[in-house]
Amino acid sequence: MPDVGGSENSPHPPPRGIVLIGYRGAGKSTVGRLLANRLGRPFLDLDLEIEHAAGRSIAQIFALDGEPGFRDQEAATLTRVVADHPGCILATGGGI
Repeated sequence: MPDVGGSENSPHPPPRGIVLIGYRGAGKSTVGRLLANRLGRPFLDLDLEIEHAAGRSIAQIFALDGEPGFRDQEAATLTRVVADHPGCILATGGGI
């Protein structure tokens, strides 16, 4: 099997991540898990990453910080996740 992992000695760059976007309830997380399994890559759900980083639920973030506060956290978390997990399969929230 050819080396496509993007190691320092490899001529191939690391695999690009795949970001799934779409309306709420469209199946991004379901498809993302299936795709990650098939490709042998990690799967991340942005909403779960936001909740973990904030230490509270999306509903609590909206209630306490409003939509602007949530969107700020969403953008910051998206930036971090993409930088920290190259090659991952990422399901975003419906509003991204």
